[in-house]
Parts: sequence; structure tokens; C-alpha cells
Amino acid sequence: MKNGIGYHNVGDLFDSFMLVKAATKGVASNGKPFLTLVLSDTSGEIEAKLWDATPEDEELFHAEQLVKVMGEINQFRGRSQLKIHSIRQAQPTDGVQVADFIEKAPVDKEELMGRLTEIIFDMKNPNLQRIVRYFVKKYQDELGVYPAATKNHHEYVSGLLYHVVSMLNIAKELKNLYPEINKDLLYAGIILHDLGKMKELSGISAPTYTLEGKLLGHIPMMVEEIGRAAEELQIIGEEVTILQHMVLSHHGKAEWGSPKPPLVREAEILHLIDLIDAKMNMLNRTLAKVKPGEFTERMFAMDNRSFYKPTFDE
Repeated sequence: MKNGIGYHNVGDLFDSFMLVKAATKGVASNGKPFLTLVLSDTSGEIEAKLWDATPEDEELFHAEQLVKVMGEINQFRGRSQLKIHSIRQAQPTDGVQVADFIEKAPVDKEELMGRLTEIIFDMKNPNLQRIVRYFVKKYQDELGVYPAATKNHHEYVSGLLYHVVSMLNIAKELKNLYPEINKDLLYAGIILHDLGKMKELSGISAPTYTLEGKLLGHIPMMVEEIGRAAEELQIIGEEVTILQHMVLSHHGKAEWGSPKPPLVREAEILHLIDLIDAKMNMLNRTLAKVKPGEFTERMFAMDNRSFYKPTFDE
């Protein structure tokens, strides 16, 4: 979607349809209510303010609603923001549908599932392979469509599966460089590390955090699920404990959401691969929207840095 919001710059006028990903009520300093809308299409998303919002506006403009919006791109605290001039609900006669505004993984989900299946066949440890097969079968339908997050990285249809397969590809290359790596343990940790997102997030079109997601989080939920699966499969032993540790520690630090830091070699590698793939996904998608010789907008998830796109090729 080359005419999408992601390809508009500060000062541009924007006039098109968008999907409301989120709507939050607020009260301005003058006491008047307003709505903060997160609007998106397949090229990206942008925050917009609807000032002097009425109760009717609050009912009309909510998550998963398509809208026709016209406004101007401004900048606020280093990030683009849409100043709304006019906004209305999309009508059936407009000929637009939600699926047209949801970004999808760049690789078809059938191809991704095929690659995942190849990796599982390549595993030799029977206990780890059985546990992985159990979860891939249990979550097969959701795994093919769920995003990996609500924002920042792989936040699109099939994003979770694309993230997992990308990480597996990195892991395979690292196994060639460092033969000492326990391949099966690393593969199993990668495949399972984010499966709790399918309970943490509400869905695919405009995902929000579920009650379980807010109160528990995907890491503790998945660690508990692995324990229950091992009991059901009658698998006991060190593999189960270490696999749980892989999931428990994959964010790396307590302040990043991991109750334990990585204390096993493969857990440390899993954490690093997760970081690499998430950051590369954010950088590649953001840099694709600027011209050589320009800086990106500030990226909150990258320490609020703006990245420069060089003018020369390889």
C-alpha cells in the first residue's frame, strides 16, 4: 500500500480509509473530552487526536472499526501524529473491508508451516520433539494467523509464525558456526517461547491484551502449560525443566519481563536470537519507508533512536 500512512511525511495531507486499532478517552487541560485513536493500514500506523469528542464519537470510533479520515501529518515529540480535519465511519457502499487494512507476513502461512514441520522432523531428542509436536498440533489454527505482538515487531497476521521461523533460520546458521549448541533444545525453545501470546492477545485484527495477558503474561502461562503437557505425555526429566527455563528467561532480564535470567547456554542464545529478529523486523520495515539520505522517525522500542538510511549500496 504505497499510498498508505507509512509513506506519508510530516506536512502531508492524508485522505483515505483506515482501521481503528485502539481508542482511548482523555480529558484536555480545558476540561473537554478527546479521543486518542491509533489508526492503521497495511503500511503502518499513526496516532491521531479527535478533540472535543462527543459521547456519539466514543460509540462510533472504537477498535476494529473502519473509518474515512482526512487530516494533516504533524510531528509530536519526534513521532508523526495525524491532526484530524474530518472523520466518519466507513459505509458498505465504500467497498472496503477490515481484511484490506491488516498487514500480513511477507511469506505465506502454508510455506511457513512447511518450514516449521521440517525443523521438527530434524529434531532427534524424543521428549523435546513430542512436547513441541503436542503444542504445534494444539495451537495449529491460531499459530497460522496470530501476530507476535500488539506493536513494534511482527504485529501482523501470521507474525508469530513468521517470527518463529525466522528465529529457527538464525539458529540453524549458528549451529553451523558453534557445533556445541544443543540444536534440539534451542529449536524447541524457539518454537515454544512465544506461544503464550495466543492467550495473552485477544485476536488478529486489532489485538489487545486479555485479562490473563494483563495479570499473568505469556511467559508464566506458557511455562505452566509446558508442565501440564509433560504430565499428560508422561515425560519426566531434565529436558522439561530446562525447556521451561528457556521460555522463562527468553526476555533476558527481570525489567524486560523474565523472572529468571538465562542460565543455560541455549537460553542465552534464544534470548539473543529473539532480540536480533525483533530488532531487524522493526528496522527493515521502518527503513523501507524512508529514502536514502534520510532518517527514520524516532523508534520508541529502539531506545527512541532515529536511524539513518545510507545513500550507497553494498
